[in-house]
Amino acid sequence: MDNNTPTRFPDLKPRGPGGDLLLAAERAKASFDVNELSKFMYTQEWLDKMNKVLAVIENEPAFDKSDRYHQSRKEKIHRALEKDKRLFDLAREQNWDATETQIANLLYDQSTPFSLHYNMFIPTLRSQTTDEQKKLFLEPALKHHILGCYAQTEIGHGSNVQGLETTATYINETNEFEIHSPTLTASKWWIGGLGKAANHAIVMARLILNGKDFGPHPFCVQIRSLEDHRPLKGITVGDLGPKFGFNAVDNGFMMFDHYRVPHVAFLAKYSQVKPGTGEYVKPPNAKLSYGTMVFVRANIVMGVRMAIAKAVTIATRYSAVRQQFVDAASPKKWDNAVIETPVLDYTMQQYRLLPHIAEAYACFFTGREMMRLYNLNQEEMQKGNFNLLADLHASSSGLKSLTTTMAVEAIEDCRRACGGHGYSMFSGLGMFYQDYLPNVTWEGDNYILTQQTARYLLKTYRNVLAGTAKPSEYNQTINYLTQYMQNPKAKCPATSASDFSNPELILSAFGFRVAYGIAQVAEQIDRHGRTWNSMLVEISRISKAHCQFMLVRNFIVTLQSDENLSTPSMRPINKALRTMASLFALNVMEKELAEFLTSGYLSSEQTVMLKSQVIHLLEEVRPNAVPLVDAFALPDYFLHSALGRYDGKVYEAYTKMAEDEPLNHTVVVDGYEQYIKPLVHAGLKGNDNQVAAAKI
Repeated sequence: MDNNTPTRFPDLKPRGPGGDLLLAAERAKASFDVNELSKFMYTQEWLDKMNKVLAVIENEPAFDKSDRYHQSRKEKIHRALEKDKRLFDLAREQNWDATETQIANLLYDQSTPFSLHYNMFIPTLRSQTTDEQKKLFLEPALKHHILGCYAQTEIGHGSNVQGLETTATYINETNEFEIHSPTLTASKWWIGGLGKAANHAIVMARLILNGKDFGPHPFCVQIRSLEDHRPLKGITVGDLGPKFGFNAVDNGFMMFDHYRVPHVAFLAKYSQVKPGTGEYVKPPNAKLSYGTMVFVRANIVMGVRMAIAKAVTIATRYSAVRQQFVDAASPKKWDNAVIETPVLDYTMQQYRLLPHIAEAYACFFTGREMMRLYNLNQEEMQKGNFNLLADLHASSSGLKSLTTTMAVEAIEDCRRACGGHGYSMFSGLGMFYQDYLPNVTWEGDNYILTQQTARYLLKTYRNVLAGTAKPSEYNQTINYLTQYMQNPKAKCPATSASDFSNPELILSAFGFRVAYGIAQVAEQIDRHGRTWNSMLVEISRISKAHCQFMLVRNFIVTLQSDENLSTPSMRPINKALRTMASLFALNVMEKELAEFLTSGYLSSEQTVMLKSQVIHLLEEVRPNAVPLVDAFALPDYFLHSALGRYDGKVYEAYTKMAEDEPLNHTVVVDGYEQYIKPLVHAGLKGNDNQVAAAKI
């Protein structure tokens, strides 16, 4: 046999019933129309665009994923750049709109050196530039004539933006800003796209005017030559090296040595620096600079829905195909023969997976609401109304923290629920976990962000207590705090397990629990003199409780009020989603039982009812498990998983991916002659005992 002959599996079929038959049986149990649910979430127009884009990129070599799990970091970066360039050409050739281009990036499902150009550089230029700056920076960026990144984090400062050290000193005589890194810890660090790809950056630097420090402000700065891509004089820039994951992105570092930029580099939509004098013109609202972060965090919440949906689609389909043991009490039969039980039929597997399906749907409804509020706030700010900004900023901060933590936990739970095969990269979950993990840290560390939310909650509580904040349909925080203050000794009225699926009871429980927590923190700080630092654990808890209330409320209220779900044809979908909303809410309540008990709202007897209802809901959801993940409409190309294939042919796909492992492209491993052969042959040349041992 030639040593270059690849290893191939024999042409055999898996033991029956095959995964395709098992999944077909699961899909036959659906109580609703899967396609209609997909259309409700995405719209038919979006699904049509996805299928149109998918048909193109599946046949594009630059979008090929077949060797993704085998690539070195250098290969990942090179392939990512190839894909980014080809995407630009495809968008022009296919006349794709912005949505279709976004879909192509979504389906490719791997961040690349250009990701921050689209996700932060362009959004910042849209929201914080003057008309002149839009022509100078935004228009070229949209055409890819300049490629950008967002340089905020420094090696010594991340979440503490006010602690950034990079300075931008205005030079009155030349009408320029001098950007400088005064210390090693001022080095910009972790900046996606900066390492090798970007030629421009939004740089957050401390604005120094006539010797006075006005804090961090954004500048659009050219960092590399547009002719040969070499760093410009005064700039040190490079890639920061391999990471735990996310290695298709060139996260970089950058330092400035008294680097001069023109006056127009200062992004001046809201605050200005008068030429020649260095006089500072304040923005109409100090929080206007939050706009980009709110947009990014709202998008992250939407992205959580897709992340959890991907993980739970893989794990649920695989659990329906994978069979383990025979349940003696309820043996599974197929064609009158007893077969091993699909893992998804075991209650413990349902308990592990089905709440994650509910989480994905919960994040869909809240993500949609966050984007609606973001757009509404943008419209209102244009009119000079900034009333929504503080609440939206606090909510986006807390939700980013909570939902990305949920996603990371869900991905790992789903990986482990796939058993030993979940450990293989071919499951589609290992690298996915690695690449998703930075979400809990970037755009605000998750624990730090909870403090921003908590400050808003405590301020609102004090306003309600003082009578200066009145109930409003737009501010649920004021509403649940007001309700709590009217009856701080309220008790849960549930008398049976089924009562816990009552939407009003659920909302009352979540509202009471978070209001109680806020009141307790406020009392400790305001009346007992506790320091902020000493209360950080409780502060994190009230942020989490508030955001869990929001997730539950958005889920429940949407099902009650969305006109698209009220038609007779949509009733089966509405019913299935109401069951998911109950499962999501009660699963959260079960995890957080200590707080519901501590608040005095639940009794110990009611916790038993609650747990019983969770198990009952698992039984209700089980027949719809595969249809519910099918409704996420995630193509096999997107999943890139042997275990999560739509057709259920898990073992065929898994062995094929193993055949493609580069180590299997040779019969005898490289290194045999140098390292294995000398050891083995030395034994064969020894005495009889050594020969015998070698044969053994």
